Amino acid sequence: MQRRDELEHNLAAVRERIARACEQSGRSADDVTLIVVTKTHPASDVAILAELGVTDVGENRHPEAGDKHREVVEAGIDLRWHFVGALQTNKAGAVARYADVVQSLDRPKLARALDRGAQAAGRTLRCLIQVDFDTTDPGRAGVPPQDVAALAEVVVSECPHLELGGVMTVAPLGQDPAPSFAHLREISTELTRTVPSATTISAGMSEDFETAIAHGATHVRVGRSVLGQRSILQ
Repeated sequence: MQRRDELEHNLAAVRERIARACEQSGRSADDVTLIVVTKTHPASDVAILAELGVTDVGENRHPEAGDKHREVVEAGIDLRWHFVGALQTNKAGAVARYADVVQSLDRPKLARALDRGAQAAGRTLRCLIQVDFDTTDPGRAGVPPQDVAALAEVVVSECPHLELGGVMTVAPLGQDPAPSFAHLREISTELTRTVPSATTISAGMSEDFETAIAHGATHVRVGRSVLGQRSILQ
């Protein structure tokens, strides 16, 4: 009960922050989906979150994500699972079997691997293109802004088992996130001219989701502010 009370309190505080940010931006709080990022936290936390009305959870590592998904599903809990971490091509097939959304699509090879995995699983997988605005760290996941259109074309023309849902970003560390979020919105607007259904803008985490909402985010990914400090994986 102590853990439930903690999560309920934290979740209420985050929802209030979302509502306040939406009000300040002239938006409805219903327009923003909260994804609680549960990486390194146990399936028991996910079950409590579901009881508290959370519908979307995020994970960033395989096989941890797959194991947790299986445990939660076996408990009869139905949630939307977002894979939000950098994804190796050789793990794409496995992730395509359980993720409802892969938010970290950043290269054609990964798109084709996810498409094959979704086909093998007999399902359609929703994907977001991860956009990288950090020019100081070329090793980060994500596609440069100028390459979004080309990757979108690969998904639309070559991957019949993928649905292009929109775009995602992680703001560069140590920088004002507002310019990146504003640029992401511009990229989203351009993308929807060719793919009208790709309306998702996933941006903002615990520290900066209010700024993301001000710049049009439809989905925010919040971990620590709901779940507390993450445990260290063994």
